[in-house]
Amino acid sequence: MTTRHYTPVDALLINLDQALRTVFGQPATTGRANPATAAPPADPPPAARKRAGRLMRVNHTGEVCAQALYRGQALTARLDAVRGRMERAAGEENDHLAWCETRLKELGSHPSVLNPLFYAGAFTIGALAGKAGDRWSLGFVAETEQQVVQHLNTHLERLPVEDRPSRAILEQMREDEARHAADALAAGGARLPLPLRALMQGASKVMTRTTYWV
Repeated sequence: MTTRHYTPVDALLINLDQALRTVFGQPATTGRANPATAAPPADPPPAARKRAGRLMRVNHTGEVCAQALYRGQALTARLDAVRGRMERAAGEENDHLAWCETRLKELGSHPSVLNPLFYAGAFTIGALAGKAGDRWSLGFVAETEQQVVQHLNTHLERLPVEDRPSRAILEQMREDEARHAADALAAGGARLPLPLRALMQGASKVMTRTTYWV
């Protein structure tokens, strides 16, 4: 089987289409069942429902950013194996994106209006990470996913106890993200310098604090 090589214009159009699908449409998923469907139904009181909606909005934007990061890294990855790894992980992140969006609607909430801005920023960061070399790109994936796991642990503590569907989604997301981090390290990801890890944490705080409200 021959591998198709895309021109720069092809790559631009493919990534533009993916961006529009991620932010405004319905990107392709792997077809996995939504974990929330197996959870007991929940009807939190209004205040708890509002808090859960805001937390799930943050997680939805996080998945928008994850999609952008992986697509940016896949664009500039030097090895086909690394590019394929990024694209497979992006497919699972699409599952998370769809689950979070469904839950947002069920909670009467909405995605963040800042998603286009965060997608553009995350895509740029991902492309730059890919340009730095595959070891650093994989290390960036590992560090990102490790920070996401910590973030999800915090949100699981903050979720209303009666919101079992949202909890089921976040628990499956946490399992997937931990596996993505482990896979990236096993593939040769390099440990990122402390200043860069701190910068990533700062950028994450900006995203979570803004999208919680908008």
